[in-house]
Amino acid sequence: MLAKTNSKSLMQRILKGSLALTALYIAATLFFGLRAHSLALISEAGHNVSDFLALALSFAAVWLQTRPATDEKTFGYQRAGVLAGFVNALSLMVLAVWIAVAAVGRFFHPVTVEAHLMMYVAAAGVVMNGLIAALLWKFSGDVNIRSVFLHMLGDTLSTAAVIVGGFAIVITKQQWIDPLLSLIIAAMILASSWSIVRETLHILLEGTPRSVDLAEIRAAMQGVEGVVNVHDLHVWSLTSQSHALACHVQVVEMQLAECEQMLERINHLLKDHFGIQHATIQLEVTDCVTVDGCVSPPEPDEVDGHSHHHHGPGGHAHSHAH
Repeated sequence: MLAKTNSKSLMQRILKGSLALTALYIAATLFFGLRAHSLALISEAGHNVSDFLALALSFAAVWLQTRPATDEKTFGYQRAGVLAGFVNALSLMVLAVWIAVAAVGRFFHPVTVEAHLMMYVAAAGVVMNGLIAALLWKFSGDVNIRSVFLHMLGDTLSTAAVIVGGFAIVITKQQWIDPLLSLIIAAMILASSWSIVRETLHILLEGTPRSVDLAEIRAAMQGVEGVVNVHDLHVWSLTSQSHALACHVQVVEMQLAECEQMLERINHLLKDHFGIQHATIQLEVTDCVTVDGCVSPPEPDEVDGHSHHHHGPGGHAHSHAH
């Protein structure tokens, strides 16, 4: 627990330092981009504005994730980082479209670029973005931090491309190189952002984690002594690194003490082999009616204006394991 707290604290310090560096670089790229008439450099300023917002959003999400669970937020704020990653990626995609549109306009209306100034500012950007990306790499297993890491890595590569482009303009005097670089930067932004949007949206829609095989989990649970059948099995992500499970387990007739031992074996199996820390398991002696492996919800009957549910003769025993 202490190690986790120290990790969060270090992550927050890195994000704070990254915010300060990014703010300074935004001011520099915008000022010198306007002075050099370089769309590629101005695009970098815009890209870094989105990076600043991404860093700020991620910092807020990391802080929220440290807050405890409450009766209103029973899982705490673990999804805050996922939501931050989703918003960051969407904002980047919008920015990429704007850069692409502006670049196409430059092909029809060329602007003379001060290539030397463009190269100097871009070189400073490579150092800054590369440093931030290197610091964030340690925490890139978290989808929230990975979205920011991809921001910074993309910035490092695209800013390096600006240096190459500036050098090419100096040698060839061809001004179309600047908007071409902008299109390449926009394509890189779109590619990295789309992967984050897909992953975070999958988590927010309670999709089965891509690293999880439900058939494998079901077979492993059914291999535990006393288990007859596993159905209504659901696995979802709280964060990119934390998964939860809920299911119905049909068992043979046994004493309550034996049920507890069996549940303990199932939980150890889920934790040790599948990395699932939070499991809610409902034990049944008789099977439920299922459709495609899931329990069919009972149909309510209207009686005197009230809804009544019929559960059938074979009652259920509930057992929750954490």
